[in-house]
Amino acid sequence: MSKKLTNWLAAGACCLSMASQAQEPMTRIEIDSTRPGATINRDIYGQFAEHLGRGIYGGIWVGEDSDIDNIHGFRTDVIEALRDIRVPLVRWPGGCFADEYRWRDGIGPRDARPVRVNTHWGGVPEDNAFGTHEFFELVELLGADAYVNGNLGTGNPREMAEWLEYMTGDSQSAVVEERRRNGREEPWDVAYFGVGNEAWGCGGHMRPEYYSDLYNHFATFLKTPRGSEPKFVASGGHTADTEWTDVLSKNIQRQMDGISFHFYTLPTGEWDDKGESTGFGEDQWASTLWQTLRMDEFIRNNKKVLDKNDPENEIGFYVDEWGTWYNPEEGREPGFLYQQNTLRDALVAALNFNIFHRHADRVRMTNIAQMVNVLQAMILTDGEEMVLTPTYHTYGMYKVFQDATSLPLEIGNLHSYQQGGKTLPAVSASAARGKDGQLYLSLVNLDPGAAQQVAVDVKGAEISGATGQLLTAGAMDARNTFDDPDSVEPAGYNASADSGNLVLEIPAKSVLVVSLK
Repeated sequence: MSKKLTNWLAAGACCLSMASQAQEPMTRIEIDSTRPGATINRDIYGQFAEHLGRGIYGGIWVGEDSDIDNIHGFRTDVIEALRDIRVPLVRWPGGCFADEYRWRDGIGPRDARPVRVNTHWGGVPEDNAFGTHEFFELVELLGADAYVNGNLGTGNPREMAEWLEYMTGDSQSAVVEERRRNGREEPWDVAYFGVGNEAWGCGGHMRPEYYSDLYNHFATFLKTPRGSEPKFVASGGHTADTEWTDVLSKNIQRQMDGISFHFYTLPTGEWDDKGESTGFGEDQWASTLWQTLRMDEFIRNNKKVLDKNDPENEIGFYVDEWGTWYNPEEGREPGFLYQQNTLRDALVAALNFNIFHRHADRVRMTNIAQMVNVLQAMILTDGEEMVLTPTYHTYGMYKVFQDATSLPLEIGNLHSYQQGGKTLPAVSASAARGKDGQLYLSLVNLDPGAAQQVAVDVKGAEISGATGQLLTAGAMDARNTFDDPDSVEPAGYNASADSGNLVLEIPAKSVLVVSLK
């Protein structure tokens, strides 16, 4: 869909909105710019790259000898696209893969690196061409920070401690000298270091008490030069579980800066038949958005536990895996987790951003799963071709919120969207003052069939208008393909206040991010 057509749809939806809601009270949003809240940490917009399918090989890394245009083996088109959305943080090497990863396999000359079998994802050979040095070159190319996940499941304390020393050490120890011989003189900066992954599942099927003991054991030996310590992340719970947060925040005595949490949005809520990525009806549109809104409840419940066990607010709550997960696409390797990405995914991302902003006091880092070619990806590739997904565009629109200061808002006369026995709010919103001093407002219209009118008032400021970007399309499963890569993309949006009153017209099934002038 062209930008011209998108603008036309937006204008038409606005007119329909005014007619259909003429008899209904208008939704009202009041933003209090006089009461700044928590900082929206830029790491909330973190990414995740696991050794899974074509997430790294072919998606990010093609090697220096590839016919695909590359920078030291990294796809030029992918690097440039990720730079444009200001990727702040990348998590690697997993995921489930992390707890079988042997870091020494991925250093030294590539032609001498051992080949392993990726038992978690497809049973395919892993030649370790992408290892520690390649990962840090990737984040440096992106201008991002590094989140490294250590192997607790099949590793041991010495192995984990030596990897951290290899990355951060500045001495003349044997491990650090090995790094220098492999071509890196200066230590790298590791922003976050995870001690295991999903210890409740693929990381070892442990009890939280047992994992807490292991964490204390391993963390005892995780040492870095003074001033270069990463934030250490404990492997926490998932979905409605709060037990892991409770046990870990009580029992871990060694260095721990945050507890991780995982939640994937499944349209059906059932792992055996999750739902399809395209061709779905309005019932699964609504159920998907309803499922993803559960994130707010899960965070609230875990925050209550942390507020009790950690009243000083020292422990962060890191949602380091989240996103949509659908049934495997027909004809593709199920273990590669490749799925198409539609307008519905863009709304899922925006709804989660608004939730994360609301809880920015504890939620200081998240990582969507995953960056390229896997699950709710930013980018899809096929040989030399690349396409940007609707989720990518949502990240681009929301980048103004990185390190912004959250602002409280109240929504009045909020309309409901009902479908298939589910009742959802028709509108989701978030407001903040950006690092540039501008006031920003994000709005999501969950209703796929009705536009919304929203009156905006800002306490402490006079608003004359709004300008920004709008993302919408004609179909619920509208998507970008290699044949039509620009079907879903943002369009410009402008609105002016009338006699001091600002009303924003939001088309059906859309995401809007504006600067309030």
